[in-house]
Amino acid sequence: MTPVMKTAPSEPARLLVVDDNMVNRMVLSRNLGKEGHLVETAENGKEGLEKFRTGEFDLMLLDIEMPVMNGFEVLEACLNDVDLRQIPIIMTSAMEELDAVVKCVELGAEDYLTKPVNPVLLRARVNASLEKKRLRDEHRKLFRTFATKEVAEELLRGGFSLGGQMVTATVLASDIRSFTTIAENQDPSDSIELLNQYFSMMFDAITQNGGIVNQIVGDGVLAVFGAPIFYEDHRERAVKAGLQMLDLLKVFNENQLAQKKAAIRIGIGITSGKMVAGYTGTQNRAIYTCIGDTVNLADRIQEYTKEALRPLLVDAYTREGLSERYKVEDLGTVVFKGKNQAVGVFAVTGKG
Repeated sequence: MTPVMKTAPSEPARLLVVDDNMVNRMVLSRNLGKEGHLVETAENGKEGLEKFRTGEFDLMLLDIEMPVMNGFEVLEACLNDVDLRQIPIIMTSAMEELDAVVKCVELGAEDYLTKPVNPVLLRARVNASLEKKRLRDEHRKLFRTFATKEVAEELLRGGFSLGGQMVTATVLASDIRSFTTIAENQDPSDSIELLNQYFSMMFDAITQNGGIVNQIVGDGVLAVFGAPIFYEDHRERAVKAGLQMLDLLKVFNENQLAQKKAAIRIGIGITSGKMVAGYTGTQNRAIYTCIGDTVNLADRIQEYTKEALRPLLVDAYTREGLSERYKVEDLGTVVFKGKNQAVGVFAVTGKG
């Protein structure tokens, strides 16, 4: 006797049933509720789409023939929405024509069930769709572990390809002062713990202001504001992040000293201008990065904080993007290594 394969039960999920027939809504809701799922309903496509856009659902069962807005129209609207197209949709209809099934698949449906829906088949299809969503969610989470949310979403939305495009953005470069000396006087495990705690606080300041951490080299951080998502106020966002980093560093050092550990100092350089942003490397290993003179200058200005005895320095173009609320000190012009022309440097000391 051939053994019967059973679909493993899924974890309880939030499901939306969209059908203009009250009996169909009740039957589907009852069958899905028996599996432990939380089920809501909508009686037409327009109402269903409005509920689906709340982002509270893990899956939608969608009828095709409905008034106000039919299932094809709802499915197409979800396909064109970056967030909604990640959520599985199972079509339910009495239509058995091949053309209808093909159209549903082309519009992005996860699966197709004909009415009256068989309860066993319903359970299996829902469980399979939820499992696919779980794997996709883990995939997205993994992407965000090794890349910022913005870069991860850009990859999932448009796919990966080497190359870049010219953008106008702001770069923030920071570095811990004398970290080598600090590391020499403590266990490697303590150095790793210090960096992890430090990066956690600094990353919060950067991401909360719309920046992405582009590179981590040793104890240095390079962040970009305005790419891949452009902000008109990218210069002010970067400076605001820099000031927050300095404020958070005070809290970090208080904690370090309370534990009789070394306090640290950092230097921050911020520059704005044109640069090439995109993926560089090979098809097997690549990173999202920004390249150009603006990026190199940020690191030069960061190094100059040692000589200027100011922790946060910006160039002239970044200075122009700041409101009068910021306290800025003109330090004159500096000819940096690799530059033929002098660069205006300004120290940002706070915000009024």
